[in-house]
Amino acid sequence: MSNMESQAQQASIHHGKILVVDDNRMNRIKLAHMLEEQGHIVALAADGHEALTLLHDQRPEPQIDVVLLDLLMPGMDGFQVLQQIKSDLALRDLVVIVISALDEMESIVRCIELGAEDFLPKPFEPVILRARLKASLERKKLRDLERTYLQQEMMLRQSEKLATLGRLSAGVAHELNNPAAAAQRSAGALADELARMQAAQRRLTVRGLTAAQEAELERLAAQIAQRVAEPVILDSLTRMDHEEAVEAWIGKHRLENGWEFAADLVAMGIDPSALDSLATHFASDQLSAVIVWISTTYNLHALAREIGDTTARISEIVSALKSYTYMDQAPIQQVDIHKGLEDTLTILRHKLREGIVVERDYAPGLPKIEAYGSELNQVWTNLIDNAIAAMGDAGRLTLRTRQTDDGVLVAVEDTGHGIPAEIQGKIFDPFFTTKPPGEGTGLGLNISHSIVVQRHMGRIGVESRPGHTRFEVSLPITS
Repeated sequence: MSNMESQAQQASIHHGKILVVDDNRMNRIKLAHMLEEQGHIVALAADGHEALTLLHDQRPEPQIDVVLLDLLMPGMDGFQVLQQIKSDLALRDLVVIVISALDEMESIVRCIELGAEDFLPKPFEPVILRARLKASLERKKLRDLERTYLQQEMMLRQSEKLATLGRLSAGVAHELNNPAAAAQRSAGALADELARMQAAQRRLTVRGLTAAQEAELERLAAQIAQRVAEPVILDSLTRMDHEEAVEAWIGKHRLENGWEFAADLVAMGIDPSALDSLATHFASDQLSAVIVWISTTYNLHALAREIGDTTARISEIVSALKSYTYMDQAPIQQVDIHKGLEDTLTILRHKLREGIVVERDYAPGLPKIEAYGSELNQVWTNLIDNAIAAMGDAGRLTLRTRQTDDGVLVAVEDTGHGIPAEIQGKIFDPFFTTKPPGEGTGLGLNISHSIVVQRHMGRIGVESRPGHTRFEVSLPITS
């Protein structure tokens, strides 16, 4: 760096915009002249009200770096001005140096307690003022840099959180769409089966039914309901053989379109011998309508059950999502670790391909912990999502929990390709990622580390080799 560049950098650190607040006009002029000679930009205020008005007019970001404040002023004294500056969120970070003829210890202590950066008694030495201003401006620059860094970190974390939320929302939408579409199809088929049922019922009514026949239909209805709840399990070859036998029986008895109902009858456990028994209860002109009635009754029960199952699945996903986000709950909760892991698996189910087996090794009676529930779920999401990505289309994902002497331990294991030893020390660094460009921000594990270590005073670590990676998270029971 050249000497001129070094001088320019020093000037940017040591020079600032100074507000001089003093009711004595000569003091203001003298201070302004002295400060301008040192390279500062100076603004003047004759009393406390004028100073506060000037500061408020600079919002949303104050341009003043340091306020040189006199204590003894009419109307609003320096103590009151200092108190208002430090109680205002937009102004509280301003550097305030009190300059006053009051050099009693009580006044100095009161100024420091109210938030003053420094205290200079009158009359003051210009050299001391220069040194105090230089130190104060350097500290302010460092605080401004720290604040900017924290704001950028918060924005990056929020960006990562929104990106995760976007990915999860797409997955949840997919998970909701499948059962919703199935329920819609079942509802449409339900209407068709109802129409067929009504037609069969009318045919039976026209032909007339005896009390014994009505009792047989009631018995069949109970059997149908049981079979829907406990379906007959047959392998494909056996099922085909049974359906062919039923079709042959229906063809032999010359029933109308009876072949359409063979699969339903077999699903109910009805074979040719059961059909022979049925034929003893109903006349040939009734038998066709009875078979239609049996088939449609079975389908109606099956469709109703399918609608119940699919809507229950939708309710399960919505419930898991609400629990996952801790919606409408206080930030800190008594958190059930197992429920958080299960909610995360539900949210990520669309990523769990058929070749990935999930194993659970949960400790019985694991105590709840005091934690930020939604943030911990973000940790589980990052760890499980990374494990799934590392395994590709096949592997084993294992979730383990244990109670320890000082808290609980959660382990997420996968059988993926592993993390090379030379980069294991970097995986929690911000922006470090092994994923291709566009597929990862490099913030997931960094944020997880911050949530576990900084927010919950816990620990997170990793051990990895090809075919086995294990992330361990240790959390205290009381945060």
